[in-house]
Amino acid sequence: MRLVLVDDHPMVLKGLRLFLQMQEDMEIVGEASDGNEALTLVKALKPDVVLMDIMMPGMDGIEATRRIHESLPEVKVIVLTSFVDQDHVLPAIRAGAVGYQLKEIEADELAETIRAAYRGMTQLHPKAAGLLVNQFVTGTGDTHTEDLTVESLTRREREVLKEITTGKSNKEIAAELVIAEKTVKTHVSSILAKLELSDRTQAAVYAMKKGWFT
Repeated sequence: MRLVLVDDHPMVLKGLRLFLQMQEDMEIVGEASDGNEALTLVKALKPDVVLMDIMMPGMDGIEATRRIHESLPEVKVIVLTSFVDQDHVLPAIRAGAVGYQLKEIEADELAETIRAAYRGMTQLHPKAAGLLVNQFVTGTGDTHTEDLTVESLTRREREVLKEITTGKSNKEIAAELVIAEKTVKTHVSSILAKLELSDRTQAAVYAMKKGWFT
């Protein structure tokens, strides 16, 4: 896995570099200290995964994540920050981040988060996940206005969405439902369009809020 590290604190970058260089399946191909530099670097290097800080001079990590997701959606961005509040968690997920972890995370857990992102899976710090679900349940983070029912989706779309809520990647869903991975991607795109949501994390949380699979 080719990684780009983004943080404005040299000591944080150094610590990440020292640990991640020890992982046999990971290679650090670039480092940046702000969002503008990160965007330029990612466009040039096209890494597999980006570890992104939020609070940085110039362009912040959320805006950088949004621009990376728009131009290179195949690049997986994991937010790694000290902040876990409603002003950061939901905006980061909406910007396209596939993971949200705090800098207090254990090193081995961070490595597994990176591997999960590479496989197309989403991993959130428990505090971030709890806040995200609470925002949707209370309506403070949900701009979806249409009162859809689960029957708005086809039977196969419901099956795919149910698997998404368990954190499975497209490849794992394809194996579980015995269909092609390309077919899963088509169903995911259709689900997001019908729910008027931008990514699979939002779809999973929306389904949880509605209690569709409980």
